[in-house]
Amino acid sequence: MDVKIEASWKEVLKQEFNKPYFLQVAAHLKMEKASGATIYPPGPFIFHAFNTTPFAEVKVVILGQDPYHGAGQAHGLSFSVPDGVAPPPSLVNIYKELHTDIGMPIPRTGNLTAWAKQGVFLLNAMLTVRANEPASHQKIGWMDFTNAVIRKLSDEKEGIVFLLWGKFAQEKQVLIDETKHHVLKAAHPSPFSADKGFFGCKHFSKANELLMKQQKPAIDWDPTHLVAG
Repeated sequence: MDVKIEASWKEVLKQEFNKPYFLQVAAHLKMEKASGATIYPPGPFIFHAFNTTPFAEVKVVILGQDPYHGAGQAHGLSFSVPDGVAPPPSLVNIYKELHTDIGMPIPRTGNLTAWAKQGVFLLNAMLTVRANEPASHQKIGWMDFTNAVIRKLSDEKEGIVFLLWGKFAQEKQVLIDETKHHVLKAAHPSPFSADKGFFGCKHFSKANELLMKQQKPAIDWDPTHLVAG
């Protein structure tokens, strides 16, 4: 099927789009929309992470689980919310760790588009969710797709820094060739677990050190330093 997604990703993932599981995902979403269900993020933003960070530009991967399921929150980038939407609790804790780790002032915006434009691939394992029903699309086939995405990144690129926060993300470690890539693990930044190893992990400074050792530009982690688009 013809998927509207950035050209480099379309080429890399072309075999996935006609597999039965992906056709099942598309059929399921159409069925739910026809029944009147509200699905987040809006259609044009389902592949926003891919459209903002082309395949060749991926330097860091931050893996989330579900899109936000509240109105106006999800826009296709893990942990990120559009301008004007209050940063959710996990993102607040990410900002706290950034402040402790690198001294970054706590920003008011929760929009992480500036990260994505620098090569931080903000991937959720599920790309959609029903309104107010967390994990409602966990079993419709999205994880087959995003697992394939992680494998493609692992197989066809080198030197990516994968930030795996929490048990769910860490289960994806088996998809990553650690002879070619770097994996940093910590607790999830959720208020339920951030004090169990996320705070103090220093993943942001460590990721930049790993990038600079490869002569790659460091990430400017302040999301206000680039105009979000």
